[in-house]
Amino acid sequence: MAPMALSRPLKILIGLVGGFVLIQLVPYGHDHTNPPVTGEPTWDSPKTKAMFDRACADCHSHETKWPWYSNVAPVSWLVAHDVEDGRKHFNTSAWGQQKHNGGKHAAEEVEEGGMPIPIYPPLHPEAKLSPEEKTAFIAGLKATFGEAGDDD
Repeated sequence: MAPMALSRPLKILIGLVGGFVLIQLVPYGHDHTNPPVTGEPTWDSPKTKAMFDRACADCHSHETKWPWYSNVAPVSWLVAHDVEDGRKHFNTSAWGQQKHNGGKHAAEEVEEGGMPIPIYPPLHPEAKLSPEEKTAFIAGLKATFGEAGDDD
């Protein structure tokens, strides 16, 4: 009796599942350690700090809360890259130790819609700020870090 031939769609499905399993072995994106906090800015108020923690800290501090999907490639690669990039540009957990702190541009980024990145709020609904919160947050960022153009 001849072995049964696999249909083309089944071969494709097997290939996709096999590829998905193999990419899980790529180590990038699986290290979810948070370095120690070595410095912090002096926040203008606990309210600004709380809004920052809610809306920004996952990418801009060493206090990242790693969601379950950050363990599944290829999404884990994107999450790891975003956190690395965010920490490199503006990191409140290594305050005073970066070449540039990015703080003076923080309010501007939020005000102009550059932050958070578009994919973040739908995946983290708790991070979405109401219009009133956003206005207060921008004012708090300016009070904490100054404004772009101030002694840049």
